[in-house]
Amino acid sequence: MGREAAPRFLETATDLEKKFLEGRQNRAEELESAVRYFLEFLKGFESLDVAGPAVTVFGSARFKEGNRYYELARATGRRLAEAGYAVITGGGPGVMEAANRGAKEAGGLSIGCNITLAKEQQPNPYLDDFVQFDHFFVRKVMLVKYSTAFVVLPGGFGTLDEVFETLTLIQTDTIEEFPVILMGSDYWCRMQEFIEESLLGHETIDSDDIHLFQITDSPEEAVRILADVRNHNTGGAAIS
Repeated sequence: MGREAAPRFLETATDLEKKFLEGRQNRAEELESAVRYFLEFLKGFESLDVAGPAVTVFGSARFKEGNRYYELARATGRRLAEAGYAVITGGGPGVMEAANRGAKEAGGLSIGCNITLAKEQQPNPYLDDFVQFDHFFVRKVMLVKYSTAFVVLPGGFGTLDEVFETLTLIQTDTIEEFPVILMGSDYWCRMQEFIEESLLGHETIDSDDIHLFQITDSPEEAVRILADVRNHNTGGAAIS
């Protein structure tokens, strides 16, 4: 007889989330899930200390140093820090690392909200502070909650999920109409065409909704957009 597999007494966060999303469970299991998510939210609230204005940067984890989008994110993180913004990312590699790295190099506050994955994503080495989350939706709430603007560089399904959920929250007046800046015009131009031709063309969005985001290739222009909005909202002098 072959050896029996050792029993698994400890389930990973991914295992638990899969089980939760399989469908209806008994009341005790549902309550256990609710408590677990509440405690994770509480950990985020207690751990993140962002006193000043902060910008969340979204983008792919796959770009390496030397890639033009990595270098654009690094330059943007640096410029944001020089303008007085803390930089918040998902805390991992790629665009996230680059934005945190740029902020760190400029002496700014660099924060990460990392996620535990089956293929483990390690926090990048350019973080002043980070929080480890087990669930994507809790992490996403934190990335939005503590930000006053969003900068989005090229990315995959996760990045698209983040940008469209953020736009939906603004569109539905669930959060304030913060700037959403897409960087890398060659990457985003077809999405803009799709939005204008298909969504607006079929009237599934209003004409004003296409102005909920702006596209630029310039870190300086991104900071100017943020400064203009901040100046408009406060009536004070713009950060430059």
